[in-house]
Amino acid sequence: MNTLVIGSQWGDEGKGKVIDFLTESADFVVRSQGGSNAGHTVIAHGKKYVLHLVPSGILWSGKVNVIGNGVVINPASLVEEIAYLRGLGVQISPENLLLSDRAHVVLPIHKLLDAAQEEALGANKIGTTKQGIGPTYADKVRRIGIRMADLSDPAHLREVLSARIVTANEELNRLGHPAADMQECLADVMQAADILRPHITDTIPVLNKAIRSGKNVLFEGAQGAMLDIDFGTYPFVTSSNTSAGGCCTGSGVPPTGIDKIIGVCKAYTTRVGSGPFVTEDADIADYLHGLGREFGATTGRPRRCGWADGVVLRFSAMFNGFDEMAMTNLDGLDACEEIKICTAYKLGDRTLDVPPALISDWEQCKPVYETLPGWKQDTTKCTSWDQLPANCRAYLKRFGEIIGCPVGSVGVGPDREQTITIPR
Repeated sequence: MNTLVIGSQWGDEGKGKVIDFLTESADFVVRSQGGSNAGHTVIAHGKKYVLHLVPSGILWSGKVNVIGNGVVINPASLVEEIAYLRGLGVQISPENLLLSDRAHVVLPIHKLLDAAQEEALGANKIGTTKQGIGPTYADKVRRIGIRMADLSDPAHLREVLSARIVTANEELNRLGHPAADMQECLADVMQAADILRPHITDTIPVLNKAIRSGKNVLFEGAQGAMLDIDFGTYPFVTSSNTSAGGCCTGSGVPPTGIDKIIGVCKAYTTRVGSGPFVTEDADIADYLHGLGREFGATTGRPRRCGWADGVVLRFSAMFNGFDEMAMTNLDGLDACEEIKICTAYKLGDRTLDVPPALISDWEQCKPVYETLPGWKQDTTKCTSWDQLPANCRAYLKRFGEIIGCPVGSVGVGPDREQTITIPR
């Protein structure tokens, strides 16, 4: 069984935990888009791991982890992450971590360009993590990018790096920012390349051979579907296809190679950065932050919070083709007297079942809520569907009806064991 796991909202849905839960039966775990702007937090055996580029399968022995061609890789960041994981006792080698030779490289000058471009937008800034992701994908589309294959020969790498640093400094100069130091940038990438070189390979035939031989492949999405460059709240989106289709273009595996697609959502909604958020609610944000929840794994920034948005989830389930939804953070609502689910948007005198395309329309939409009674009980010790409170079970059933996709599992805590499979 080859399974794809996609965040169904704006990222930070708890995909890392769901993927970790599913990894036990997987042989390969694959990341196919995004970069170090993503962050997966996994708690296993009482230990917390924060992952940015390395697939979550690295926390299991005997799994092959692949960073696919659609990912943009910051070599220095990846080396740092590998050292961090090794420091926690995780075994990493060229046998269990493969890097696609077609993946594009995030350079130090991309981070500088990201910050300069964001600053130039002023009040209209996107809210990027300034990790250089957008400028790297822009280089890819402009056909001037540097790929992991370029790291194979140090002399060749120095030549292409030097040329790109020169042109990038010209761009920084036009934006009114100081130029990057050539030698510092070269050293940053060259040193990391020496460490990563044994991991670089053509991952496309590796994955396709694995699928043909009956291996189980788990594909992990980064960010969330509503940050997709085509389907999200454009222009407040990321620079890659975070939807199910991006898995194929970012890994070299055809659509026929994927057997099941699972969406991941929270029991409520969160968002980081700028952009419309129809169900955003200050009271629930204060409540969740007061519990110590909803701070970014990558940035540490407090996330914007709101009630569950059935309109977003209905649309996400539609264009991703979810077979089921995995809900996380259900226990975050344990103390609520009442729980709201947005069933539609009001835009003037129109009622919308799916989101609009224009950002100006998004910003004028008002939520139409259905209110359900809370359960006012601790769910973190529940281990089966029958142990969940009756009002909780009713919420989950109604949730699936509203979004047109059944909830197949629910998380009642951060640990891998705190996951309940819901019977059909």
